[in-house]
Amino acid sequence: MKSHEPRSSSSCAACKFLKRRCIPNCLFAPYFRSDEPKKFANVHKVFGASNVTKILNEVPEEQREETVNSLVYEAEVRLSDPVYGCIGAIASLQRKMVELQHYLMLARTRLAYCAANTNTSTNCSLMTLGYAPFNPNMPCDFLDVPVSGGSLDSYAQTSFDMDHGGSTNEFGQIPFP
Repeated sequence: MKSHEPRSSSSCAACKFLKRRCIPNCLFAPYFRSDEPKKFANVHKVFGASNVTKILNEVPEEQREETVNSLVYEAEVRLSDPVYGCIGAIASLQRKMVELQHYLMLARTRLAYCAANTNTSTNCSLMTLGYAPFNPNMPCDFLDVPVSGGSLDSYAQTSFDMDHGGSTNEFGQIPFP
C-alpha cells in the first residue's frame, strides 16, 4: 500500500498497538495495515517505535516500503533466532549452497567417468558400482578418477574445499547449525 493511496478510517496497526489516535498523515499507516497487527508488534519489540520513526524519516519516501519489509523480516528472524538473526539464516543458506555444489561436483565427476568408460565400450552403471546418486553418505571414490577430455570447473572444486575446510562459515566465528 503506498502512502498516497486512501486508507480506511480505522487506525493502523501501529497506532492500535501504541494505543493512540491514528492521524491522517500517520507515518506508519501506509506500511502497517490494521489487519496485520503482528507485523508491527514484532518490529516494535525488536526496534522500538521511535527508532522505526527515525529510520522511516531518514529514508526517501519511494524506498520506505522496502525499508519496512526489511525491518519486518529482520524482526521476525531476530525473534526466532535472538543470537544470530539474519546472519544465522545467511550462514545456513550458504552451508546448504556449498553442500549442493559438492553434490553437483560429485555428479559431474561420475557423469564424466561413466561417459569416458562408455566410450571405451565398458558398461558403466552407478547402480552396478553400488552407488545411489545424491546420497550424502556415499563415499567419494570418484574424486580421484581422471576425466578424459576435460576437468571439473574450479568453482565446484573451490566449493568442495570450502565444505571440507572446517566447521565455520566465511564470517569465521559463527558455527554452522
